[in-house]
Amino acid sequence: MIPVESSAIIAVDYDPGAGVLTVQFTGMAIYEYADVPKIVFQELMAAESKGTYFALYIRDEYEYRRVR
Repeated sequence: MIPVESSAIIAVDYDPGAGVLTVQFTGMAIYEYADVPKIVFQELMAAESKGTYFALYIRDEYEYRRVR
């Protein structure tokens, strides 16, 4: 997991082979998002506000499951 500066997200990870984006939120919940293109991960990491980027481009766009 890669720590990030965000009020909503603690850390993220990305598996380019599987296209799985893992997000750990400040409440400690961890979710995996399926079929996320690498560019979306790159844009998330480059975003000034990772929480806003996540809400606009990831949250309602990809299937997900809660891991923890």
